[in-house]
Amino acid sequence: MAVYVDDMRASLKVGNRTYVMCHMIADAEDELRAMAAAIGVQLRYHQYQGTYKSHFDIALTKRALAVKRGALEITAQQVASMVRRRQVTGSLGSPDDAIEWRLEYRYAIKVSEKEENAAS
Repeated sequence: MAVYVDDMRASLKVGNRTYVMCHMIADAEDELRAMAAAIGVQLRYHQYQGTYKSHFDIALTKRALAVKRGALEITAQQVASMVRRRQVTGSLGSPDDAIEWRLEYRYAIKVSEKEENAAS
C-alpha cells in the first residue's frame, strides 16, 4: 500500500494568502486519512471521500512532510491515469505503468466503438 503526491502546482487564494497546491492520493482510504492526519491536514478537506476520485489537495509545505513520511512523488499525469484506472478496475495500480495503461485503455475503447459502428 502507498500514498502518492503529484507535481501539480495550482494556486489557491484563501483570504489574503495564496497557497500552491498539489494532489495526495492513496491505495486505500485509511492510508490517505492517516497520512493527512500525520501531516496536519484536517480530514474535512478530504475530497470525493469513498469514491474513485478520493484525494486531498495539499499545500507544498504539507507535500514535503508527506514525502518525509514516505509518500511517493509522481507526476500529475500519473495521478490522472491512476485515478482513471481505479474508476475502471477498482485499483490505482502502479504509477510506473499508469500512463501506458490509460493509453491502451483509450485505444481499446476506440477499437470497440469502431467495431460497434461497423456492425450497425
